[in-house]
Amino acid sequence: MKKILLAFFTATIIISCNENKTTTNTISTNTVNKTDSIAIKQFFSTALTDGKAYEWLRDLTQNIGGRLSGSPEAQMAVEWGEKLMKEEGFDKVWLQPVMVPHWVRGEKEVANYSINGTKINVPICALGGSIATPKNGVMAEVIEVKSLDEVEKLGEKVRGKIIFYNRPFDNTLINTFAAYGGCVDQRYGGTEVAGKYGAVGTIVRSMTNNLDDYPHTGSMGYGKAKPEDYIPTAAISTNASELLSKHLKENPNLKFYFKQSCETLPDAPSFNVIGEIAGSEFPNKYITVGGHLDSWDLAEGAHDDGTGVVQSMEVLSLLKRNGIKPKHTIRAVLFMNEENGLRGGKKYAEEAKLKNEIHVAALESDSGGHTPRGFSYNGTKENQELFMGWKSLLEPYGLTDWHTGYAGADINPLKNETVTLSGYKPDSQRYFDYHHAATDTFDKVNLRELELGSAAMASLVYLMDKYLDVEPVKK
Repeated sequence: MKKILLAFFTATIIISCNENKTTTNTISTNTVNKTDSIAIKQFFSTALTDGKAYEWLRDLTQNIGGRLSGSPEAQMAVEWGEKLMKEEGFDKVWLQPVMVPHWVRGEKEVANYSINGTKINVPICALGGSIATPKNGVMAEVIEVKSLDEVEKLGEKVRGKIIFYNRPFDNTLINTFAAYGGCVDQRYGGTEVAGKYGAVGTIVRSMTNNLDDYPHTGSMGYGKAKPEDYIPTAAISTNASELLSKHLKENPNLKFYFKQSCETLPDAPSFNVIGEIAGSEFPNKYITVGGHLDSWDLAEGAHDDGTGVVQSMEVLSLLKRNGIKPKHTIRAVLFMNEENGLRGGKKYAEEAKLKNEIHVAALESDSGGHTPRGFSYNGTKENQELFMGWKSLLEPYGLTDWHTGYAGADINPLKNETVTLSGYKPDSQRYFDYHHAATDTFDKVNLRELELGSAAMASLVYLMDKYLDVEPVKK
């Protein structure tokens, strides 16, 4: 009986797709019809009863683990993605070469300080891109600050000191990504500012709204600093930050010690992994859906961004298994090097431009695998009303948050005058508990939430394929 119902749904969808062809750039939301509701319902039913993403994620995280660009694990992940796409029977699967940064952590970092003769060990991890400390580590007095501007005002007073950036998340912000955005400049740019005034190192409060004992890594940059002004930088856990701040008030001259042996090696060869289903009407026009294959090395890279990787591949799988023959070519792209360079996203856009590819739309999943909440929109004003009109179709599945805004780091280089970019937005409340930390493991991902996300993404890709189109960009 199930097979008969599936055949009926499939036939209905295919017939409707043929009856509702369009090549215009804007379409009234009135053209969204009952057939779309049936198709979307079937995506969710398939994902929730016969989804594949969760087991794919188990394999990626448990058998490969952390996948920092340039590492053997990253290469294993490339081979894993290529093999899986071929097994799924995508029309075309290939690897797109890209050179990526190769930073290695080295031995486990150490940090401590003493209070009245008692040594306090501090959970710490080097930030990606940092240099190592001297072989015997760094020990110096600490200056606590809340902003880069404070360091600028202190100027030469920071010479010979360790700068401690301790601005926490604003927990009054419901959107935790906004809270992250309000703090992350400390991690990325704090070392450049402190180094130019002669500081000997920086430590940064971990980028999380949670109070725990896990240091969260992430990228840092030296910006325009001269190599002689490069200083080592690391993150310490939020609990350690609270305690250090307390102890500094009581003992302003305490000395902090940390040691790390990280290193930047020459760029390494790697790949974006790409699979596609050919379009039935416009095979040379593309809709891309993707996540990033690389992850930090402290954990398994489950929410960041294993979930986005498997959901992107499952979008194509759901289209195929439900008999949808897309008008445009639909691509799943597993981008390499989002975490510390964006080389994969930039390479994909560069190659698309060289080949004069016409990209109609792109969807990115890089906000974790929690419960679906909605999508962001970044595109033309003409298509905005159309995009927002799809909300009514997906509201019954909990996708109520539809807004204009940033779509994603890896698809942003595709931005031009006509392309529609969208970011998949799951619930954000728990994401930064795990982001860039040792806690980002497979067991933190809920099967049902993950598969709901796959179905939501497949539904949006289906609608973009059916109703969006663009003319070539005039040069």
